[in-house]
Amino acid sequence: MTPAGENGTGAVLPCRPLGDSGVLVTALGFGGAAVAGLYEDVGEEEAAAAVEAAWDAGIRYFDTAPHYGLGLSERRLGAALRNRPRHAYTLSTKVGRVLEPYDGGGDDRANGFAVPATHRRRWDFSADGVRRSLEDSLTRLGLDRIDLVLLHDPDDHAEQAFGEAYPALEELRSQGVVGAIGVGMNRTGMLTRFVRDTDVDAVLCAGRYTLLEQGASEDLLPAAEAAGKSVIIGGVFNSGLLAAPAPGVTYDYAEASDELVGRALRMGNVTEAAGVPLRAAALRFPFGHPAVASVLVGARSADQVRDAAEQFGRLLPADVWEDLRAEGLLPAGVPVPERRAP
Repeated sequence: MTPAGENGTGAVLPCRPLGDSGVLVTALGFGGAAVAGLYEDVGEEEAAAAVEAAWDAGIRYFDTAPHYGLGLSERRLGAALRNRPRHAYTLSTKVGRVLEPYDGGGDDRANGFAVPATHRRRWDFSADGVRRSLEDSLTRLGLDRIDLVLLHDPDDHAEQAFGEAYPALEELRSQGVVGAIGVGMNRTGMLTRFVRDTDVDAVLCAGRYTLLEQGASEDLLPAAEAAGKSVIIGGVFNSGLLAAPAPGVTYDYAEASDELVGRALRMGNVTEAAGVPLRAAALRFPFGHPAVASVLVGARSADQVRDAAEQFGRLLPADVWEDLRAEGLLPAGVPVPERRAP
């Protein structure tokens, strides 16, 4: 990806490199799970409009995975980006789940996606599985290359992930088939091990470095900074609670406890008093740490994308972080962003 604007669509958001790979990502990225029917159906036109709105907002980093809607996310992103200059954006997808045809009917709601169950997922972190998954993704995307490939949720497959999948990605990178490699998951322990013990360029950490919890600051982020690796933050709203806290809202894909809802509401009171919505502070918070290169936001509609971009672009008063600390809502030692945009 080049940081220059394309097609007269306006300014591109600030870009940062992933480690030493030369692959650039915009500070705000588009997470592709929601447009693949995460939790509820999303139509083709609505999904395409969301990607279009992301482009118009200056977003040039798009993330997807075979897991998202049984390949639907990849197909929709590929279609929406097909007429864009390939050098003008960065795309990441994931390996570790191979999709196999299934004719048993039903839907995929048990796995979180409101799509027909046309395929089944099979865990596969073998070298052959990595190559097959990547080839299938390229077909669904309609592309000839992928900029960043991530091992997806290898939590229960550590031996195969380190022994077979990672070396396969390293070989693909050395051959120039992919630009950068890494790992994406929710737990920080294995991500930290990858950062310390392998030559990954970046890792995607979901939900562990947010206004509500900063577990990644204990191990992953210091290790990444020391190793010169980049961290992409996903789940910055903790699956909904930090976007619009209220009883019944989800936290880590389950209904949030009363205690967590109360804490998020208190945070919202503090940020609103400082003149900014809670979701604006949530989007900007991760950039207090120098290892963070990008924040991914999942959006199912153009309106959600435009709101995320607007909130991301706000200049937050510096004292909002001190106000959160004063209320006991943010630990004293956690780094916070400077006032300027990331």
